[in-house]
Amino acid sequence: MIRVFLCDDQIIVTEGLTKILSTDPEIEVLGSAHNGVELLESIQDDQPDLVLVDLKMPVLNGILTTRKLKQEYPKIKILVLTTYDDDEWIFDALHAGADGYLLKDLPPDELISAIKGTAKGKSYIDPQITGKVINKATSIPEPKEKNENFNLSEREMDVLRLIAHGYSNADIADRLFLSEGTVRNYTRDIYTKLGVSARTQAAVAAIKFGLVDLSDL
Repeated sequence: MIRVFLCDDQIIVTEGLTKILSTDPEIEVLGSAHNGVELLESIQDDQPDLVLVDLKMPVLNGILTTRKLKQEYPKIKILVLTTYDDDEWIFDALHAGADGYLLKDLPPDELISAIKGTAKGKSYIDPQITGKVINKATSIPEPKEKNENFNLSEREMDVLRLIAHGYSNADIADRLFLSEGTVRNYTRDIYTKLGVSARTQAAVAAIKFGLVDLSDL
């Protein structure tokens, strides 16, 4: 069972999402909040597996909420669900640690699939904004000695390529014949070397610094 908490300042949105998600037997909606402060207070005693969060909210917006959630509850997955596709919102959210970025016109079945995939460790970027992420990443010059700068081992590179493809830790473990715990250790070391804190950030960094060939994605 995937335990989900909703955070959106529009009651009609949280009520609609609750109805949609409750149709799936694998998802349980624990509750909803209408700003970041309310969310953080609500989950103190009972943390969800995943939070669906809007960006433009009063009191504490989605960017700051995402950053505080990752600081206080790093194991909670965060999916941004918003109407905003401006570059500034997208990259601020990813930099804050969001595990995925979806737009609200996403079909319900795709939203449910994204929630299930994110809970398993995959990263989701709405197809409508994927091009922006790729263009932003590739517009920044690569370092001349990128591999020396990051000191990624051959096995870490294998793991990073699969992260960029959207594979979960369990999928990576199966493909590389490793234990899931070993993959988690590799992933943690990759984050440290790349200076990131989430899978989506690692995938973007891999493209940005030429560590992953775009033609392979």
